[in-house]
Amino acid sequence: MMLDAIRSLLTKPAEQPVESPKPRHDVDPLHLAACALLLDIAHADGEFSDAEQKHLEEVLARHFGLGREDGRKLLEIAEQERRQAVDHFRFTSVLHAGYDLGQKMVLAEVMWGLVLADGEIAEHEHYLTRKISNLLELEPAYLASAKATAAARVEGRSDPSDQGS
Repeated sequence: MMLDAIRSLLTKPAEQPVESPKPRHDVDPLHLAACALLLDIAHADGEFSDAEQKHLEEVLARHFGLGREDGRKLLEIAEQERRQAVDHFRFTSVLHAGYDLGQKMVLAEVMWGLVLADGEIAEHEHYLTRKISNLLELEPAYLASAKATAAARVEGRSDPSDQGS
């Protein structure tokens, strides 16, 4: 009986669709997944600074089109989900399936903007950003481009290739 159970486990087709977690809230699952990952990055250095909070609120308004109340609601729910998660796959699998390459690139820029928001790049923030980007299957060149774009925005330049004064 036990042997049959093990055998059936091993003989199941390898390419089964990944089920996303059942939505327990009335928020967009893509927004929830992205926000949970962003919160994880924000907390990676042990401090969720005011600059990181402000950056995240601006992202929710600009990229997700959320007002202040809806943004706060999403942040609360995403924080709960983040704390309960045992790994990042739960969130990255939703984003991998729901985002195209351009949207993943924008998310990478947002992640780097969050890392750079407080003026310091902590080792764990850097590691976590690269790990999440890898789970989203972003190539290193895309990640470098996203980091340069985010750095240019933080420095007040609109073009990352602009090395001017």
